Amino acid sequence: MSNAPAEEIPAEEIDLTEANEIIDKYLTLPGNLMPVLQGIQDAYGFVPKPTIDLVAERLNVYPSQIYGVLTFYAQFHLKPRGKFIIRVCVGTACHVQGAERITETFFGRLGIGHAETTEDLRYTFEKVACLGACGMAPLAMVNDDTYGKMTVQKVDEIIETYNARPMK
Repeated sequence: MSNAPAEEIPAEEIDLTEANEIIDKYLTLPGNLMPVLQGIQDAYGFVPKPTIDLVAERLNVYPSQIYGVLTFYAQFHLKPRGKFIIRVCVGTACHVQGAERITETFFGRLGIGHAETTEDLRYTFEKVACLGACGMAPLAMVNDDTYGKMTVQKVDEIIETYNARPMK
């Protein structure tokens, strides 16, 4: 596993077939920009620049309007993200229970920092303000799986578990 942060994917490597199908699905729907962008993100894992240009052309909107939507809503991502999104809560309860140690251990094991993705696109790591489970502090999540009462040792177990899972 490479620990270098993920690089941008060159535009010529983005297949726009799926983006065109998503646009076709919503083309006549009023207020179609959000569902189109959500569909593209679901399909590609992020919203690649070539799809923004395609959406602008096909929906007859300015690219700046699309960037406005993409940068306003936290749900959208303009860079590739990992298959496994690791979130560590750094809210008050988790902070008091050692969230910083957990975070630093993930940083060290994965070789990436906050909001970064490993080069192999296996992991993205994020510190989040609150995951809403203070009774389980310190808390981490990997996609929809929750890990409460985190320890440094559990970090290694979690990474082993997800390293064993296939990328597809």
